[in-house]
Amino acid sequence: MQNLRHAATEAFQRLGLKQRHMGYQELGELDGVETPQPQWFHTLQVRRLRAQRGRSNSDPLGGKNFQPEFQWNTGLQFGTANSYLNLEKLGEGAYATVYKGISRINGHLVALKVIRMKTEEGVPFTAIREASLLKGLKHANIVLLHDIIHTRESLTFVFEYMQTDLAQYMIQHPGGLHPWNVRIFMFQLLRGLSYIHSRRILHRDLKPQNLLISYLGELKLADFGLARSKSIPCQTYSAEVVTLWYRPPDVLLGSTDYSTALDIWGAGCIFIEMLQGVPAFPGVADVFEQLVKIWRVLGVPSEESWPGVSELPNYKAEWFLPCKPQQFRDVWKRFAQLPYKSEDLAQQMLTMIPNERISAQDALHHPYFNTLPPPVMQLRDTVSVFKVPGVRLETEVSDIFSPSRRMKSSLVPQGKCW
Repeated sequence: MQNLRHAATEAFQRLGLKQRHMGYQELGELDGVETPQPQWFHTLQVRRLRAQRGRSNSDPLGGKNFQPEFQWNTGLQFGTANSYLNLEKLGEGAYATVYKGISRINGHLVALKVIRMKTEEGVPFTAIREASLLKGLKHANIVLLHDIIHTRESLTFVFEYMQTDLAQYMIQHPGGLHPWNVRIFMFQLLRGLSYIHSRRILHRDLKPQNLLISYLGELKLADFGLARSKSIPCQTYSAEVVTLWYRPPDVLLGSTDYSTALDIWGAGCIFIEMLQGVPAFPGVADVFEQLVKIWRVLGVPSEESWPGVSELPNYKAEWFLPCKPQQFRDVWKRFAQLPYKSEDLAQQMLTMIPNERISAQDALHHPYFNTLPPPVMQLRDTVSVFKVPGVRLETEVSDIFSPSRRMKSSLVPQGKCW
């Protein structure tokens, strides 16, 4: 038993954790001693609790003492429920609950997405789609699916554990992110999109909550439940995709014949949101209001400016007051403080006509990214941009003035964290 406890302690230390009764605490937090951190540490600081965490309702140990019960077992197999241990609940949705967990096979932290099975319906089609797509995607900017566990009651996806998502990161750093960090995040986002688009896969649900961020600053596409593999020849899809704020005007107007430009519009909206600190087109009520928000910036389209727009199902010219296109820097003031190439990239991503939007691959070679070290352009798919010397996050302004602040729990939404 003493040898077992010693092995477990060593494993936890390799994870940067210490056991404390039934909970966990990061190294450097014990006894009021802070371990020196990299200068960008506070930039990715997620809210940490000094008090012992409560046990979740799914606690496999039933609240018993953790140390004697936990075992590392190299003989355990992938695909079995007892190979993973739930540590705490991270969030819950209509169809799934996400837990922070740990692998009993190798001691790695994981995220367990437990999808509840409905007897009469079986496995949700979104789960089947997500699993089938993710199993074939291996990229540094795509969340890694480690394992799948199928039982009579549930389907569990085992993902790599990610500390936060872009939505929470922006809440922690209000008023817009550091321009250099925006550049690194955007490069990784476009890199991930270029990878899936080259395989004719559309994500179809880009939003900050679906972009996960690791402790290092690695950004990864997640939640492929709405993703589709685009067939050849082109087929039509549903117009009910993408959260309203990040949905392009052609889809808002009812188009179901879309391609990779759908994801590019969402990425452009996220680009502006990172710079400004607020959503680019925050509609509130419905599709009509969302279109009005877009027309106020890009102008109301006509057959002259957008050939074929009048044939889209939801297009009614008489519904909208005439609006002329505006300069992005007049609408979003942050662009006036940055080189023109920043505004140019945003304009090429947020073009109304779908087939005129820049592709993810071309966007990676836009002059906006010229200040990144050249080796980032030659990386293998599975290699992180943070392996390149000179690529690191800068400290956000909000952390410079208040490096020791802690977010109030009521202001931090439940993130996916897988």
